[in-house]
Amino acid sequence: MKTTDRAPARRARAGEVRLEGQPVSPGVAIGYAAIAHEPAAPAVDITRRDCDPAHERTRLHDAVSRSVAQLVRLHERLSLLPEDGQVEIGSLLEVYRRMLGPSRLRRGIEVRLDQGMVAEAAVMQETEALAGFMLAPPGRPAPEGEDAVAARRRAGEFREIGRRLIRNLSGTPYRSFSALPDGAILVAEQIRPADAALIDPSRIAAVVTEEGGSTGHTAILLRALGVPAVLAAHGLLAQLGRRTRLVVNGTTGQITIRPTTRTAAAARVEVAAYARERQTLGRLRRLPARLSSGEVLTLQANLEIPAELPMIAQSGAAGIGLLRSEFLFMNAETVPDEVQQEAVYQPMITAMAGDPVTIRVVDWGSEKNSDALARAGIGDGGDINPALGIRGIRLLLQHRALLETQFAAILRAARAGPVRVMLPLVSSVGELRAAREIYARVGRRLRRKGVDIPDPLPPLGVMIETPAAALMADVMAQEADFFAIGTNDLTMYTLAADRAATDVATLYDPFHPAVLQLVRMTADAALRQRRPVSICGEMASDPQAVPLLVGLGLRSFSMHASAVPRVKRAIRAVSMDDCRRMASRALEAVDGQEVSAMLATYAATMHPSTDE
Repeated sequence: MKTTDRAPARRARAGEVRLEGQPVSPGVAIGYAAIAHEPAAPAVDITRRDCDPAHERTRLHDAVSRSVAQLVRLHERLSLLPEDGQVEIGSLLEVYRRMLGPSRLRRGIEVRLDQGMVAEAAVMQETEALAGFMLAPPGRPAPEGEDAVAARRRAGEFREIGRRLIRNLSGTPYRSFSALPDGAILVAEQIRPADAALIDPSRIAAVVTEEGGSTGHTAILLRALGVPAVLAAHGLLAQLGRRTRLVVNGTTGQITIRPTTRTAAAARVEVAAYARERQTLGRLRRLPARLSSGEVLTLQANLEIPAELPMIAQSGAAGIGLLRSEFLFMNAETVPDEVQQEAVYQPMITAMAGDPVTIRVVDWGSEKNSDALARAGIGDGGDINPALGIRGIRLLLQHRALLETQFAAILRAARAGPVRVMLPLVSSVGELRAAREIYARVGRRLRRKGVDIPDPLPPLGVMIETPAAALMADVMAQEADFFAIGTNDLTMYTLAADRAATDVATLYDPFHPAVLQLVRMTADAALRQRRPVSICGEMASDPQAVPLLVGLGLRSFSMHASAVPRVKRAIRAVSMDDCRRMASRALEAVDGQEVSAMLATYAATMHPSTDE
């Protein structure tokens, strides 16, 4: 963290000070800090082993009942929040509620009670044990990259429900934000995920905390609320007095304490500019994704959890280009069966109201954690390097019952609207043929049972994520119904660089000409075989990258829903000739840095249109 004043805090309070934290939710706000302290957590005696198990079970039962009632009351407040916030927070509260029911957590706590532990200690030790298992599973590599982020969120869920139970066991109160003045900037050492349900975005101008990070549940929920927010602003509280004015920039992560008149005036200009940008992006949602030369592109959204559906609907996306089905297995006690999976897919397909939904069958590897799959003997091999081991279609072909169940559930749900089925990490035609044989067999079985499924079966496509698949794209296109290029893994495998490994992270560059050559090769092969091809890695969310990808031959993109309006603005500013010139120059570049600099120069000269 940086400051503009190295003097002691006592002297710094006389003038403007700037701190930097992690930007979490975009926007700019000006207001007075309102500090919300969290009541101290109760002390827990972890040494006692002489308690009456029956008495402690009764205490635990009462604490669970109070916790459930609190979650119900929090859920009832959701109608006051923006739609995105309602769904996102509601989804998390439902996770907490399930954890308080018959669950691994409850069973573990009760085992500790039977050993004579006091209930508070049993809760603390069991939740910490489960959180530790998520972060560092015994006998397996620690999760990396996106899997590490998911593991931290899962660990946080256990710890949060543990804190709630301990507070209810000890009668320790929770903090309330109801007394904060309108327009205040909420400042706290930390904001818990459940606290987000207590934040009224019509009254709170911004949120700043000293702890936290940009990938946790709290960050996700603050983004859903649309409140400018900065987390991990270390040292902030020591700089605040009784009535301290702040400028919070949730886009850059900068916090200005006691802004000067000039700084405050500049901030008010930024507030107005951000409001205008949101209005512009709002208008773009209704406009077609059309180049200035007239060609229409397809912009779809990626979906990781069902709670993202409202954001997709509001973004203007033309369907779901990548539905990651792993969420079905992350928090499940047992592997979901055909009927359970259908019950999840069908409402999501229906919600898209005729727009296509592409469902990727589970992309699992031994570096990920799922109690349900581990108990079923799936994906728990403990590979030293799972990125080069059994994952994706390789794992599914080893456990064909899992693939058959998922195929059957998708085919049953496909009655609700247009669906495509996608296979992950395919590197050979043989894998595709084996999966297609299973797909056809499942379809025949369902028809014999009288189940109403589409005829012909929904298209079956492949993710192009390895150099082998890209180099064999012409042959793959003769067997696959469509392609989706996954640039995240394609970049990693092409450059032999894992972006989660700090010692080689600088080598991970999706703009490297070698990666771009493979993208071009795949797009050309799809065109020759008249197969649809899209791109669904992080490059598809980059407004500067999409015109380049258009020049490489792509016409369909799938991205995080929040990126759709900005990508649409970028493509409406360029012509097909612009895109082809970018691609030609990029393919002749010597490295990714040269490509990035070229794209930044192009972006600076573009003038997007928001008119029909």
